Amino acid sequence: MRITVNLPDTPGVYRFLDHGGKTLYIGKARNLKNRVASYFLKSVFGKTKKMVSQAKSISWVKTLSDFEAILLEAQLVRKHQPFYNVQLKDDKSPIYIVITQDEFPRVTMARKSGTFGPYTNAQTVRKVLKLIRRIYPFSQHKVGRKACLYNQMGLCSPCPNTIKNSVQKQKYLQNIKNIKKLLSGDLKFVRNDLGKEMQKYSKKNNFEEAQKVLTKMQILDYVTTPTTVVERYLNNPNLAEDLRQQEAQNLARYVQGPSLYVGRIECYDVAHLAGTNPTASMVTFVDGEPDKNRYRHFKIKKARRGDDYGALKEVLERRKKRFEDWGKPDLIIVDGGKGQLSAALEVFGYDLPVVGLAKKFETLVSFQNGKFVSTRLPAGPARNLVVRLRDEAHRFARRLHHKQVAKTLTQNLPSVVE
Repeated sequence: MRITVNLPDTPGVYRFLDHGGKTLYIGKARNLKNRVASYFLKSVFGKTKKMVSQAKSISWVKTLSDFEAILLEAQLVRKHQPFYNVQLKDDKSPIYIVITQDEFPRVTMARKSGTFGPYTNAQTVRKVLKLIRRIYPFSQHKVGRKACLYNQMGLCSPCPNTIKNSVQKQKYLQNIKNIKKLLSGDLKFVRNDLGKEMQKYSKKNNFEEAQKVLTKMQILDYVTTPTTVVERYLNNPNLAEDLRQQEAQNLARYVQGPSLYVGRIECYDVAHLAGTNPTASMVTFVDGEPDKNRYRHFKIKKARRGDDYGALKEVLERRKKRFEDWGKPDLIIVDGGKGQLSAALEVFGYDLPVVGLAKKFETLVSFQNGKFVSTRLPAGPARNLVVRLRDEAHRFARRLHHKQVAKTLTQNLPSVVE
């Protein structure tokens, strides 16, 4: 089998199939290509080697996040019950997440058939529960007399030991209901529910509680962006690609209308430390996916120290000279607001769609009909795409910047003479 060449380097779930199409083993991966390739190394032995020898083909489903891959893997294992998913775990029983039927249900893990699972190992289950607990606190202990330690950490709140009224009880039971939704893969419902809760607190001017809910939404976004219903992957193996295309089409509406084709997008970010060691990054997404072969780093050579606009303009001018060699993007996004967008427009004029992305509320800044227009992107496909672009540009810019800073510090160290 040489199909590993065609596997994507994205999160997802893979299945080893025998000659009759029966599922032998199901696994998840942060990088499908690397994970599946590892099964064909010479160091593979025992039951894993036997499983690979029986496999005649491999199928896979791309997901949009590691967390979705975990949830989808559990659903597929429960559905197909592959022989080697048990055998390759040293014959141990699979692990489930159990939600008890108590007055105040507890959320635990056990090696017996439970509400959600099976999961491949205890580490995965702990990872899932740790994440969920930061969004929806829950109890893992029987009702006692004193508040538990996790209550003091905000991870068991309200704690069943301290619940004294129906309001607190209802809040705890609502948390359990939302946990079930989350574990079922209905991430969109969970996010909408958190959004409604945040709006409720904001209308009451209770900004402290609203900020807490916003933090929970950011935690959920960090591991699941963009959110979707995991069960949809079972019906559409190409769901990830379809959603990426929807993101690009949705973004086009905010830029120049649905007629704009945004297959290739470039995003730029300038990084420096108090004006020193300035660098810039260019990341490229094609059809909503990172194309790392087209990433570029730039050292700032001419712009004055601390001149962010000048640094960005310098980089974009150098990029413009490379249109013929590197190709021309369909859309350029610069990290920043009116100032950064103005610098970009000085370089490209109106020959190329250019927008800025201001950090506050993920606001898209464009220049239309002779004036700047700021559009706060709502939660959805367009916002998911630009946030992913912006965050990747930040990450890539910091990588070179940190190398530059480390090099400078090393050069300034005094020589040691023995």
